[in-house]
Amino acid sequence: MTVEVRRAETDAERADGIAVRKTVFVEEQGVPEDLELDGKDDESLHFVAYAEGESNEETLADDRRPVGVGRLREVGDRTGKVERIAVLKANRGEGVGRAIMRTLEATAAERGLSKLVMHAQTSVEEFYRDLGYETTSDEFEEAGIAHVEMEKSLE
Repeated sequence: MTVEVRRAETDAERADGIAVRKTVFVEEQGVPEDLELDGKDDESLHFVAYAEGESNEETLADDRRPVGVGRLREVGDRTGKVERIAVLKANRGEGVGRAIMRTLEATAAERGLSKLVMHAQTSVEEFYRDLGYETTSDEFEEAGIAHVEMEKSLE
């Protein structure tokens, strides 16, 4: 499977990202939709990972489908907050999350951000550690799920 991560520029791309978020956070993890759609999407940059499937010979159309998503929001003092990183269950372990994070971090650096922070679910804390993030808090609950604060310097 080939994955392409792009910054969501169109309404359709943003809708693809929202669909992935609803599938993972609302349907799979039971997060209330009003918490997931928190009103901060308009002030954020969105990234959507698309899986490139086989071309359909009959229609000559690509089987391109959204499989992952992420959000970056500037929170001040050259700091960005990584949010809403999600990969569809069927595509976990295939490098989609890493690809999203590489694109998100490169964009943050291009925008002059020097540090990224996040509230990471404890179930994926090790994933972020492997990407260079450090845990900076004790465990806490958010939307009924255990989280920790993490951060990474981009300098």
